[in-house]
Amino acid sequence: MSDRLTSDVVAKVARLARLDLTEAEIEAATEQLGKMLDHFADIDALDLSDLEPMNQPYPLSNVLRDDVEQPCLDRDEVLAEAPQAEDGRFRVPPVIGIEG
Repeated sequence: MSDRLTSDVVAKVARLARLDLTEAEIEAATEQLGKMLDHFADIDALDLSDLEPMNQPYPLSNVLRDDVEQPCLDRDEVLAEAPQAEDGRFRVPPVIGIEG
């Protein structure tokens, strides 16, 4: 398991994401994420200096449609269905600043 990731960090991120994880789920997520970080470290350690960088592995071209204004939902109607609205926007609970 990666030494860069602890159960405390996973628990904090879960709390910030408003995920209610059990202790077993936190341990499992810590192990899985640690293995992923270790795998990424293995990839970073590869010597790729002789390889030419590529932007796209397949010869694709962008297909873009014209940017045409379309009818959309009425703002007041949508905000009337929201749990909380303020100044014509959705009001959401704060996430930044939650420590623990």
